[in-house]
Amino acid sequence: MHPILNLLKERHEETVGLIGRMALCESPTDSPSAVSAMAELVIEETRDIARGKTVNCGPKAGKAVMLEFELPGPKRKTGAGILGLGHIDTVWPVGTLKTMPFRREEGRLWGPGVFDMKAGIAFFIQAMRALRDLDMAVKRPVRMWLAPDEETGSDASRAMTEKHALAHSVVMVMEPGTGREGKLKTARKGVGVYIIKAHGVAAHAGVDFAAGASAITEIARQIVTVAGFCDLSKGLTVNPGTVSGGGRHNVVADRAMAEIDIRVRRIRDYEALDKKIQKLKAEDPRCSLTIEGGLNRPPMERTKAIAALFRTAKGIAKRDLGIVIDESETGGGSDGNFTAGIGVPTIDGLGGVGEGAHAPHESIFEDRIDDRTALTALLVHHLGQ
Repeated sequence: MHPILNLLKERHEETVGLIGRMALCESPTDSPSAVSAMAELVIEETRDIARGKTVNCGPKAGKAVMLEFELPGPKRKTGAGILGLGHIDTVWPVGTLKTMPFRREEGRLWGPGVFDMKAGIAFFIQAMRALRDLDMAVKRPVRMWLAPDEETGSDASRAMTEKHALAHSVVMVMEPGTGREGKLKTARKGVGVYIIKAHGVAAHAGVDFAAGASAITEIARQIVTVAGFCDLSKGLTVNPGTVSGGGRHNVVADRAMAEIDIRVRRIRDYEALDKKIQKLKAEDPRCSLTIEGGLNRPPMERTKAIAALFRTAKGIAKRDLGIVIDESETGGGSDGNFTAGIGVPTIDGLGGVGEGAHAPHESIFEDRIDDRTALTALLVHHLGQ
């Protein structure tokens, strides 16, 4: 057994305790004070291993966290460093612990945010402690940036995430792995939302029907059109997710709208799709359309650099830990989309192995805590030379 895995097995209860304390600090994105409390908890929990600070991201967001780890090796570390990336916000409202408590049973840790993604944060912290205590030198700076608003699109933190990423040579995203095997993520689809609004002419549906122009009928035509833009062979999906409009059944509707979710594997596929959507015209000449939105997160495309990072992680896992890890693509987005999108080599999915993100059965497998933390530590050690 590799010394680092042996040490982390000895510290298993310590890691479980850290995950538990984080899970008990509820931090929904829409409660800036709760997210900021989580930020302060992270700072407090890492005083022995990192210089930490909270960062304001605007009046509507909680605080972000930047940690700079104090690791063995040259006192003044040089070169572009390694950035651990994550988020401290969750989708769960304050009070969820009453009905979905943090608990330890059936070989799992359960609770709001455990899987997505407080376990991953704990893994990175514990991994850095293991490197320190085994005196495993790292020559480059190692930092961790934790955003406060990833679950709602990272509007307040995106610019800072990209700025920090550009100052580093590699980004390690501590989001959970894919599936029960905990596959690493080497590609993520880009994610976007369009809002298409139809504007019609209101009229009495019985007395003066012909004088009206139905916005609902128009938005229905547009929905059929945009749904036809799907191309599964390219991994391009276009999903009309919500539709609303009108006011009363006896009024020809003068307004209607649809929210359209898009997912794309490649940026060039988005560019082609965007042109199609922007060119939409009302079929009824008495109606008009307005189109808002677009791509929120660029795709994380599997570049040669990302593939090389995965091969390195896979080799370390097999050689030093005796485990086999695979890679995956996912339709969901993370802040790793941003860092990969600006050209910084990014490896994602290094966090918890489990299931139930954003669901009542959110949980991680307890027997995958130690090897996952060890993999993080060994990857940082290798990349930091």
